[in-house]
Amino acid sequence: MMFSSSSFLPLPSQPVKIGLRHPDPVVETSSLSSVTPPDVWYQTSISEETIDNGWLSALQLEAITYAAQQHETFLPNGDRAGFLIGDGAGVGKGRTIAGIIYENYLLGRKRAVWFSVSNDLKYDAERDLRDIGAKNILVHSLNKISSKHNGSVKKGVIFATYSSLIGESQSGGKYKTRLKQLLHWCGEDFDGVIVFDECHKAKNLCPVGSSKPTKTGLAVLELQNKLPKARVVYASATGASEPRNMAYMNRLGIWGEGTPFREFSDFIQAVERRGVGAMEIVAMDMKLRGMYIARQLSFSGVTFKIDEVLLSQEYVKMYNKSVKLWVCARERFQQAADLIDAEQRMKKSMWGQFWSAHQRFFKYLCIASKVKRVVQLAREEIKNGKCVVIGLQSTGEARTLEALEEGGGELNDFVSTAKGVFQSLIEKHFPAPDRKKLFSLLGIDLTAQSNNNSPRDSPCKENKIKNFVTSQDAVERAQQMKKELLDKLEKLAEDLPPNTLDELIDELGGPENVAEMTGRKGRVVSNDDGSISYESRSELDVPVEILNITEKQRFMDGDKNIAIISEAASSGISLQADRRAKNQRRRVHMTLELPWSADRAIQQFGRTHRSNQVTAPEYVFLISELAGEQRFASIVAKRLESLGALTHGDRRATETRDLSRFNFDNKVTVLFLFENVRQGLIGVGLINVEDRSGILTLDKDYNNIGKFLNRILGMEVHQQNALFQYFSDTLNAVIQNAKKNGRYDMGILDLGSGDEKVRKADVKKFLTPGYSTSGHVELYTISVERGMSWDEATKLWAEQTGPDDGFYLSLQVRSFKTAILVKEVNPKKKLFLVYRPNTGKQLKLETCADLKKKYKKVTIKMMLVSSFVFLFFSHVCIQLCLGLVCEVGLRCRTYYVLCGSVLSVWTKVEGVLASVSGTNVKMQIVRLRTEDGQRIVGKWLCLLLYFHFEVEVVSQQLAVQQQQIWQQHHPQSITNFNNA
Repeated sequence: MMFSSSSFLPLPSQPVKIGLRHPDPVVETSSLSSVTPPDVWYQTSISEETIDNGWLSALQLEAITYAAQQHETFLPNGDRAGFLIGDGAGVGKGRTIAGIIYENYLLGRKRAVWFSVSNDLKYDAERDLRDIGAKNILVHSLNKISSKHNGSVKKGVIFATYSSLIGESQSGGKYKTRLKQLLHWCGEDFDGVIVFDECHKAKNLCPVGSSKPTKTGLAVLELQNKLPKARVVYASATGASEPRNMAYMNRLGIWGEGTPFREFSDFIQAVERRGVGAMEIVAMDMKLRGMYIARQLSFSGVTFKIDEVLLSQEYVKMYNKSVKLWVCARERFQQAADLIDAEQRMKKSMWGQFWSAHQRFFKYLCIASKVKRVVQLAREEIKNGKCVVIGLQSTGEARTLEALEEGGGELNDFVSTAKGVFQSLIEKHFPAPDRKKLFSLLGIDLTAQSNNNSPRDSPCKENKIKNFVTSQDAVERAQQMKKELLDKLEKLAEDLPPNTLDELIDELGGPENVAEMTGRKGRVVSNDDGSISYESRSELDVPVEILNITEKQRFMDGDKNIAIISEAASSGISLQADRRAKNQRRRVHMTLELPWSADRAIQQFGRTHRSNQVTAPEYVFLISELAGEQRFASIVAKRLESLGALTHGDRRATETRDLSRFNFDNKVTVLFLFENVRQGLIGVGLINVEDRSGILTLDKDYNNIGKFLNRILGMEVHQQNALFQYFSDTLNAVIQNAKKNGRYDMGILDLGSGDEKVRKADVKKFLTPGYSTSGHVELYTISVERGMSWDEATKLWAEQTGPDDGFYLSLQVRSFKTAILVKEVNPKKKLFLVYRPNTGKQLKLETCADLKKKYKKVTIKMMLVSSFVFLFFSHVCIQLCLGLVCEVGLRCRTYYVLCGSVLSVWTKVEGVLASVSGTNVKMQIVRLRTEDGQRIVGKWLCLLLYFHFEVEVVSQQLAVQQQQIWQQHHPQSITNFNNA
């Protein structure tokens, strides 16, 4: 197994071996590897036996050491600094965390708290502690500890889930909440370890829009605030997938007192405003300060394949019927709402539910289109001696239980999840109020009204009766519409696909052959006599609590060669071809349903690709021909791109995946209208028709790409495919144009990747402020030479033999004639390779006819007269006319790159950027390798030549002050550092 800090990037041919437990090569190929963490001065207390036996690998010891070293420092506000482990899935975070707890246990800090996503992972925590020689450290489940006997647990690890952290006592015991119970157990001066494992579960503390912070995020924040001396560790492969999700990581010291960002909101605004490049700077800066480490398993040996599933004619007919019913439903919902004169708030809620159900319905149809293909592939792979893992996100259990309740506990057939979604929408949200319930609430006796013998009511009640009797017909008509819709749905339900999970298990041989690791409690099965029944997943000798663990073991032992996992099993469970497992068949991981977010995708992919495996897995992404389904692929592709940027300091750490061509979700305004899809766009609400005039108008969110891609799922197959093709072609053209104009956020710009020669001309180093030690920033002056020199051109010219080969001068004259060198590479088609003096070899081949339209061939003597064009090649622009420096088009260009702890001087960078280029200019990150082999990654400052003077004056003063404060707080650390 090879390790790399970049997920999908190629590895060098001769990496360096530094492993212990896994004596395999470890390399770093992303931008994060260009940044060196602080020097190590901390001396660990872990025994030589643990290290010599390889119970902890070099990778894990490195993380333990940096975490312990970081915990020796304090933030300016007095809180102890925390540490973030961003290692990818499968690297071995469990043992790393166990090692951190063990290190502190040996130093007398006997109490620790370990949070994770599932109670099942408690057994993994015990295993990890046992494996590193710390079997005397007991692990206690928080949900098993009574509040009355809290004091009976004197030491060890309390293992808790995030859901239990926000749990409240119903019996009113000593502690009303588990959080208070934990705080009491720890004590006010607690300085032990608190681990937030899989800490991405605590995200959304800083939500977008009008949504509220999650209870989990708030509880995690409160726990840290109440225990300022605790040694906090954040651990997750996806913990920092977006800067906004880092709000609970207040112990990193990136924002707050003594930093350029007073509040988290200031940090977020600065980073999000400057684009993907700024996210990369954050990751690199955190590693530079010693607060962050992120390694990723190499994907060497892993294969990726996209299997595009063809749609049958029967499926297309069923899909198109569904589209027509949804179009009809939209019309009926609108008519009924108008009939009963529904108020605006009710309409808003109704349409929200409608479009949410619309998206889920067609998502289930998309998944169903691939079931037969998955079954076929799975059977083939089993025959080939491999085993299969199928990834799903949802199980459809809620709809199954609803159908079971309607049928009185009996089922005649597999339940259709898609039908359940549609039926639930109509029954619960169709605007047709039940007259009896409504009149009863208003105190109106309908029986008495019909008999005309009720006593005279008050004027107020009479008005109510009059109003509702007047609208009685409208309500009845709305009820009739609702009934018609339900009848049409029942007719369509005959063709709708059954629950995907139940169908898969049935087709693959039933529960006896398939290991199911999901969160559902029961399933629908096909019996030997052909009947259908619902049964509990629990077994006589296996309680539900450990059912997933039991199923996992059956898969790892080879008793079952097919596993189906949902999101409930996507964190923590290891299903790789482990050297310690009986089942060492190669894993084929099929994603039937792409996760809604890259966070979940990374977690699911990491189940089958982990350390200590015999073989790397094969990944198969199944995507149907439905263009609308590519919406889901685009979500994952975009988030994988962002995730690669922030977790590994390089957006392309996950960019060479096949899904890159499905990232359509860019901020581009698109307006188009086809005759053949007009009705389809009307049917999905993207075009509105005025009631009286019939005039067509665009929906107010017509330029919302996400909404557009969601809605086109509700168009007929041929319509959505044609529309999507036009959309993707248009988008590609817009992106290409944006790249040419320099308005596209490219993330990292590579210099010296081709034939360019990169030289380091100068470097200036400056001290910068920091809460631990004084860091530094470096301002490099880089010279990049591209294109072709005159000597190189004449040498290549001398080797040419074709009649049309040679030098050409442009027919069009600007400030002077431009020159090119031409070489024929395809005599049959008369195609020529073109070399330009300023940009070198061109990718596009030119025809002889096109060349002669724009250029004329010249002799070497004529070129000698104009040979200066191969030495200096420029253009005329406003900057040159004003006497300013302009390097656009030059063969030799100069770049100014700011590297190091850029976050420390972010406000200065912001000030310069805002004053020169405006507040919305993206931060361009460059990566280069100089001729002497040095790798440099940093912020490109263009021609802001005087910026470094401000950095030098301000940061040196602040650095001295910060260093003095830190030394006052950590006299012992300085002594240790000097001794080391």
